[in-house]
Amino acid sequence: MASSRTTFTLDEETAERAHQLGINISAAARRGVADAVRDALVRSDREAYLKHPERVDTFWTEAEAWGEA
Repeated sequence: MASSRTTFTLDEETAERAHQLGINISAAARRGVADAVRDALVRSDREAYLKHPERVDTFWTEAEAWGEA
């Protein structure tokens, strides 16, 4: 998978604590962004469903009946 270089600002205290604790800031940032993207997609899908909920489709009931010959 191709990567894109991104820069962000982190306050010095948090950066120092992360360093002291051996946290890989790049990996943590990647996980955080991936989580945020996943959460946004879930919200978007839910909003779309609420705007256009599924409806009963009688076609499938009739189609199943065709196979019962």
